[in-house]
Amino acid sequence: MLYVVTGPPAAGKSSWIQARATARDIVIDLDLIATALTGPGAPQWNQEPTVLRVAHRARYAAIEEACQHLDKVDVYLIHTMPSPKAMAKYKRLDAKVVAVDPGQAVVMARIEAMRSPEMTRVASRWYSQRSRPPQPAMPQTSRDW
Repeated sequence: MLYVVTGPPAAGKSSWIQARATARDIVIDLDLIATALTGPGAPQWNQEPTVLRVAHRARYAAIEEACQHLDKVDVYLIHTMPSPKAMAKYKRLDAKVVAVDPGQAVVMARIEAMRSPEMTRVASRWYSQRSRPPQPAMPQTSRDW
């Protein structure tokens, strides 16, 4: 089974997965990938553009490969704001989409306490997109993910 876990930054997506995934499952988390790709002393939530670019490439490869093994393992994928095109692909894969959202006030307080200030912008965008009706998928030249 593919679980796509969505929600704003600092909502508790990783904690939701930690409470459910087993050691046998595959967890694809951009924050963990970025941490694994950086040296000692790097921040836990590294938003440096080069690190994020490399981490995104690794994430795309991990998603592609993991989805080939859904008959053998559960895959937990954190995708904060999936595009309509990504959602269509997840639907084709019979994914269970889970939104983790403790509320905007809680998220903003957690970001202030634990994350970089740039994450406030991402959280605000998540909440504004969530309040709008879904948009039809637009042709894209980027990856499905």
